[in-house]
Parts: sequence; structure tokens; C-alpha cells
Amino acid sequence: MSTTPGGHIELERAVDAIGVGSRHRQDYGDLAPLVESIRRNGLLQPITITLDGHLICGARRLAAIRQLGWKTVNVWVRSGVSDRLGQLLAEQDDNLLHKPLTQLEAAALYRELKALLTEGATLRQEATRFQPAGANEKNGAVNLTAPWAGFGEAAVQAAQMVTGRDSHTTMERIVRLEDLAADPDQPDAVRQRAAEEVERIRAGGKVYPAHLRMNAELSLAELDQLAADPTQPAELCEQARAEAAGVRAAERDARAVELEHLAKDALARVRAAKKTGRKPRPRLTAVEPGEVVPYPLTVFLAIWDDLAGWWTHHDPAEVGPALTDEQWARFEDTIAGTVAFADAARASRQAQRLGEHIA
Repeated sequence: MSTTPGGHIELERAVDAIGVGSRHRQDYGDLAPLVESIRRNGLLQPITITLDGHLICGARRLAAIRQLGWKTVNVWVRSGVSDRLGQLLAEQDDNLLHKPLTQLEAAALYRELKALLTEGATLRQEATRFQPAGANEKNGAVNLTAPWAGFGEAAVQAAQMVTGRDSHTTMERIVRLEDLAADPDQPDAVRQRAAEEVERIRAGGKVYPAHLRMNAELSLAELDQLAADPTQPAELCEQARAEAAGVRAAERDARAVELEHLAKDALARVRAAKKTGRKPRPRLTAVEPGEVVPYPLTVFLAIWDDLAGWWTHHDPAEVGPALTDEQWARFEDTIAGTVAFADAARASRQAQRLGEHIA
């Protein structure tokens, strides 16, 4: 046994006696290179555990060692990491130095860190509420949040700890999807959509479009509830049904941002009719298969807000050769259609202004 300069105790421990417990990393990735490296060079950086044998850092190294069939391994024992927050931070340090977490793993770690930071801040507030200014309290909750004071609210702090940047909006969207998928009070369609979006993210899908599609599904769920509400006037129920059917008819071809705005606008019209008692004509109605669904102006604005400056984020020298013939053809068709639309809209705009000038 030896003591390192950093305050760790280094000793030999039975591999089977090291407890992994519940960790946020679920996917260790390809361990073969690590296994071969340890086989050839030995373990260059010892695994770190707590006094009671709980793993802090080195889950991938431990998995590789077990594949090699080692019975014992040199470990560092740290007595300073005993609370749950410290273990989480040590685990994240290990993740940042080695294989990054997946988005879902990062969200799970973010969720727990945020809860612990929120709890610690609350306890600190309670502990200092009746203390004189400048008092040097020794309460554990007070000391808990001191090292990272200044990062901002708990969500921002947790995101910084997990990803190294303020990604709390993305983390919150993943957490929300997971919560909706597990919420028994949500309609079946909402829970199913949330579960599907979580699986898309697990497979490498983007979080923002999943968030938008989920928003659309929640708006559709409210429309469905209004359509089935026996306490509402028959005309309102019929309008809610027509609006929901129109959004669903457009769902196959609509981008996520379009779908969210279509559903949001449809719900807003039904809510307005419910509030005023008047039945405005639906802007979006179900159509025959193959027919083009007319979108309201708000969707057009949302699309172009979303596309603003898109060309500044891509290198044409990279994009051109990378696209397949089919992808390039779609791009060319979109450009041609956009130019033709712009020409027609510009002519209409100029004609209107000319008419205003003459009048």
C-alpha cells in the first residue's frame, strides 16, 4: 500500500470486489483496443474507488480488465468523494477524459446533477436565512455549492458539468421527452410519440426536431380532447376534429418546424372559438391523398426564420461532392421552386404597392 501526492491510497484489490452500481454510462463502446492496450502495456492509470469499494472512475478500464480475466488490480482509494454529488462529478471527469457520453446518458447525469444542485442550494438558503452576514457556517449544504458559485442556476451548472458548455436547453428537452414517455396521465398517443422520439435520439437523431414533433403531438392531443369533450358545443368539437385531421394529413410531408406551427395554429384557432363562441373557418383542412395541403403564413415565416443564414454554416466545397445524385436533385428542385416562388411573390408585392401608390 502507498499514498500518492494527490491524497489517494494505492492498493491491490480483488476485481470482483469492486462495485459498479448504477452509472449513467450504458454503452462502453468498442473495448477491444483498450483490452489490447492493457494486455500489452498493463494498466497505466489505476481505477479509482471509494473506501467501501464503489467505483468512481474507470468503468471502461474495469470492463476491459474483466475481459482479460484479471483477479486483482491496483486501485486508488479516495476518502474525499463520499457524497453522491462528488461521485457524479468524478464519474463525469472520467467521461470527459475518455469515451464521451451519449446524449441520453448525458441527460440522465444532467437530471441527477440538477436535482442535487437544486437541493443543495435550497438547503444552503435555509441554513443561511437566519445567519449573520459573513458567518462561516460549516453546514454540509453550505459547503456543497460553494466551489461552483457563479455558474448560474442549477440547470446551467449541471449542463456545464456534464458537457462543458451551457447545453441545458437540449438536456431539458431530452428529460421532457423521457418524462412524457413515462407519464401514465398522458394520452397513449403522446406517450408513444415521446418514446419514439427518445429512440430516435438513442439512434443518433437530433434533439431539436424531436422536441418540435413532440410539441405538435401535444397540440394534437389537446385538439383530440376538445373534439371528444361532451360538454363542448357540437360545432366546436367538429372544428377540433377537422383541425386535427388537417394537421395529420400534412404530417407526412411537413418538416418538424412546419408541423409544430401547423398544430399550434390549429389549436389556437379552436381555443379562440371556445373563448369567443364564434367558429372561424379552419385554415387547414383534410385533403385527398396526393393533394397539396395549404399552410398558413405563420408556417412560411417559421421556415424562413429557421433557414436564416444557413449557407454560412456549410462549406459548398464539402457539400457538393458529398451529396448523392438523388440528394442533389432534391436540392436543385428546392432551389428552382424557391426562385420561382420568390419571383411570383415579388411580382405580387410590387403590384400591390403600385396599386397603393395609384390610389
